[in-house]
Amino acid sequence: MGIKSYQNPAELLVKEYLLADSFIPYTSIICGICACKMVYDLTQLFSSVYFKSYPSLPKIQRTEWSNRSISTFHAMFITAMSLYFVFWSNLYSDNQYAGMVTFRSSALSTFSLGASVGYFLADLGMIIWFYPSLGGMEYVLHHLLSLAAVAYSMLTGEGQLYTFMVLISETTTPGINLRWYLDTVGMKRSKAYLVNGVVIFVAWFVARVLLFMYLFYHIYLHYDQVNCCCKTLPAVIPRRACLLFTSLFAS
Repeated sequence: MGIKSYQNPAELLVKEYLLADSFIPYTSIICGICACKMVYDLTQLFSSVYFKSYPSLPKIQRTEWSNRSISTFHAMFITAMSLYFVFWSNLYSDNQYAGMVTFRSSALSTFSLGASVGYFLADLGMIIWFYPSLGGMEYVLHHLLSLAAVAYSMLTGEGQLYTFMVLISETTTPGINLRWYLDTVGMKRSKAYLVNGVVIFVAWFVARVLLFMYLFYHIYLHYDQVNCCCKTLPAVIPRRACLLFTSLFAS
């Protein structure tokens, strides 16, 4: 009964407030795109000065060099914000607030997701512009799906906790990019390359295995709330897929 009594006010909040007030979402998207452009330009400037091998690289590799700096910057930003919201913030604490955790959001959480949307838009634009040099169709599909999921959570305020949990997996991105940098400058046999490989393994196990086990456990504990959230999805989104997913945790 408590969930049902909270569902209607939550839907009203989403439809009449979050969707009506576009200042924070769209401002954050613009900030995310501008930040990507700034990081791209600064990378080109500093790399040409501090990395002797950078000017001798082919043009497309210099482009990818700067592009990977954008993804590294985004990964560090969104990982830090996600860790804060999931483990330190009281926004999604069961003991701090009443009501459904699947409908909770704040100005800061919405802004953080909007900045991530800005990154996905900017990076997707670069991938398409230089296609297929920066990635094939799998990269395009990955970015489109990520963009749709993060943008929906940002605009509606629904499921932001679980969106942040998934975004913690971006922890592995800096190590993967560093692996590419070391390989590009001819340091594949260096000790730094080996250490980075170990760090990638550990980060991958924690952020993409253990963390997802915790995510599924959290969904199990809040199954009624997640199921209720799925029922409020717009008609254009296949409800059956969401209900099938949550039904796996039904008792």
